[in-house]
Amino acid sequence: MNYYLDVLRNYAGFSGRARRAEYWMYVLTSCIIGVALIVIGVVIGFPLLWAIYGLAVTIPGLAVVVRRLHDTDRPAGWIVVVLVPIIGAIILLVLLAQEGTHGPNRYGPDPKESAATSTLSRV
Repeated sequence: MNYYLDVLRNYAGFSGRARRAEYWMYVLTSCIIGVALIVIGVVIGFPLLWAIYGLAVTIPGLAVVVRRLHDTDRPAGWIVVVLVPIIGAIILLVLLAQEGTHGPNRYGPDPKESAATSTLSRV
């Protein structure tokens, strides 16, 4: 849940890098919330409840995708590959699932190293 909240707190942060865990936990949590809102919307008679949620998380979702691409040392422009029918979505999915570059890259320091350093400093 912390990953999801971190993405929402950094809702318009298109710079920097996002770890795989941050991205995929955001996607998982967002899907669970979306399905719950569909069910709640049907029960209360307002089926567009999930659409309102979808609009609310569009910018944070795009921002975390861009940061995830940055972690693999790719520019944000790679997001337009999704416009290619079927194949584009598969290509973007593969890019988002790849491990990030080790160490700093042109988009910032390695978030994995930063997380490990902060964990060690707490011990």
